[in-house]
Amino acid sequence: MFEDKLIIIRGAGDIATGTINRLYKCHFKVLCLETAKPSAIRRTVAYSEAVYSGKTTIENTTAVKVSCIDEMNNAHKNGLIPVMVDEKCDILKSLTPDVLIDAIIAKKNLGTNMSMSKLTIALGPGFEAGVDVNYVIETMRGHNLGRVIEKGFALKNTGVPGLIAGKSGERVIHSPESGVIKNIKQIGDIVKADDIIANVDNFNVKASIDGLLRGLIRDGYEVFKGMKIADIDPRLDEYENCFTISDKAKSIAGGVLEAMFMHGF
Repeated sequence: MFEDKLIIIRGAGDIATGTINRLYKCHFKVLCLETAKPSAIRRTVAYSEAVYSGKTTIENTTAVKVSCIDEMNNAHKNGLIPVMVDEKCDILKSLTPDVLIDAIIAKKNLGTNMSMSKLTIALGPGFEAGVDVNYVIETMRGHNLGRVIEKGFALKNTGVPGLIAGKSGERVIHSPESGVIKNIKQIGDIVKADDIIANVDNFNVKASIDGLLRGLIRDGYEVFKGMKIADIDPRLDEYENCFTISDKAKSIAGGVLEAMFMHGF
């Protein structure tokens, strides 16, 4: 029913992956656009990892790196999700998508506008619905998560992560210094507060709380001081969460589908 509809998604990190996965399962053709060096933390649930490894599988769906339209079409024919390095959306010179979704989660608009597609949707703050894009989807945890905004803005970024098992800001770890990261722990490992999980040059990166290491930036990535590099889930009995799409990402995906059907799909 929807196989003739092409949806371009800017970004393929863990939040974007929720939307990409949902659209793929609803039989839409999708094309994901990424940077040359994605910085996803929750790499086990981010299709952006295909940029590095050539392909990645999440919840029985496989994404592959492509470099041209022919390779994209071949991926679609084989039931795969194509991921292309195209930070500036140059592919729009050759393709006209039915929907364009900004799922970069940059907390600001990096150039997405309504001229890019018949329907444009953006996730999170930095966009005005009805001006920059047709619809904005709320991304902040809480009562309005996943809500479709037809006019106006999503809630402003507070810089404070959502509350999980009583933990908020302490769940997230930032780099103590600029340099190349060397990972010691792996996603899914149980850690204790002050365990060394990685090194950035000569600086140790320590776990902030007890829990499961749910996210850790790719080994060898060149990070900057203060950059988000890891995420700990305090719920020790939620191991599978490290390898499945989050409730937050799925809620946002539902909002995207709602916006599409509101628009006439």
